[in-house]
Amino acid sequence: MDTEASPLRFARGPLKIVGLGGSLSSTSRSRAALATALAGAADAGAETQLLDVRSLNLPLYNPDVEPSPATLAMVEALESADGLVWSSPLYQGSVSGSFKNALDWLHLPSGSVYLTDKAIGLISVSGGTQGLQAINVMEFSVRALRGWAVPYVVPVPGVAFDENDEVRDEGVRRQLKMLGSEVVRLASHFVEAEEPDHAIECARARERVAAAV
Repeated sequence: MDTEASPLRFARGPLKIVGLGGSLSSTSRSRAALATALAGAADAGAETQLLDVRSLNLPLYNPDVEPSPATLAMVEALESADGLVWSSPLYQGSVSGSFKNALDWLHLPSGSVYLTDKAIGLISVSGGTQGLQAINVMEFSVRALRGWAVPYVVPVPGVAFDENDEVRDEGVRRQLKMLGSEVVRLASHFVEAEEPDHAIECARARERVAAAV
């Protein structure tokens, strides 16, 4: 089965897919996995932007403090995106504190920002299927923010990376890129269809990402 994504045609121009994640480490496997997924989104015809939590340098969330310009720029990027990809390492059975802190800033003093009906692909880098613990936490956040998680999520084992922390496992690379392309396809459907069928299209995304292994 051919699992390579072909560029999609969009009625209103290229969609924008924003990736959020990474870690505070100078070399981050979560960031490398996220970049690979965004490459898949770009191959499918989308414009992409990677929000690296290390580079964002966000302050700890405090609802009594006005957000910094960098924080507001991040929130605007997430809110204006047509689709998203999230990536986090697994720390103590959950997502990293820096990733959760970024999401917390969607609760601005001026009011909460929701990601209503946005397609959101989920990635966790850890020692194999334990990464599903972080994925589960992210799924709760997706629901709370009124988005739609791509249902076949990608937990990435550490052995999938080389000595430079780049993805070397071709099966994992294909799956990450397919995840990115499926976020584009879902985002296009959600944006352009008069009556988008979220459940059926998410089920199709699950099948396509699974086939890319």
